[in-house]
Amino acid sequence: MKKNVHPDYHPDAVVTCACGNTFTTGSTVKEIKVEICSACHPFYTGKQKFVDTAHRVDRFKRLQEKAEVMKKTRTAKNSKKSVKKVQKSETKK
Repeated sequence: MKKNVHPDYHPDAVVTCACGNTFTTGSTVKEIKVEICSACHPFYTGKQKFVDTAHRVDRFKRLQEKAEVMKKTRTAKNSKKSVKKVQKSETKK
């Protein structure tokens, strides 16, 4: 093996999770910080947890609400138009 080519290996690197869990492993970095580990990951815990940093879920819900409002106003307008058509056809007879 060539000398001074490979990084230093730390057999006691500390991994720290955002939930507070810590454990040691081997790595080329002395300290590692992660957002999700096996102690807080939904697959391992069985609990559902949303990690929505860009607020995409909130945006989706707002768009759904807006679509429902538009749907209601369209059906109200269409029902008024159909009533007017029926009234016009009755007056022609």
